[in-house]
Amino acid sequence: MLQQPIELAQYRAIRYSQRLAEAGAVASVGSKGDSYDNAMAEAFNSLYKAELVRNRGPWRGPDDLEMATVEYIDWYNNRRLHGELGHVPPAEHEALHAVTHPTPPCRRPALAPPSPRPAPRPAPAPSIMELWWAF
Repeated sequence: MLQQPIELAQYRAIRYSQRLAEAGAVASVGSKGDSYDNAMAEAFNSLYKAELVRNRGPWRGPDDLEMATVEYIDWYNNRRLHGELGHVPPAEHEALHAVTHPTPPCRRPALAPPSPRPAPRPAPAPSIMELWWAF
């Protein structure tokens, strides 16, 4: 029986989940259906589209847009003045926060003792053919 092909959005969700797992990251900080878990990402995406994709396009291809995106992210994090952060770039605000709000060192939980090895399995009973050949 043939299976229905995976939709592109479903493939992206699978790759996104795999990438998060590889990085040891969690997919969401809010509860399921919580509007706050995606608010920042959606706000950034709308700015990205308005400030870069639409204003500086049309693009010759994906490579041009990719390089422009790298430059945009650098500008956004290091030089763009953000009104909600006191008119300083996000990187500067984060550095100031790290200095003024030091975090205690992370304590790892104690490791559980290793579980004992299971007892070896008994040898399987001989098959009927093995018994027949033994006679």
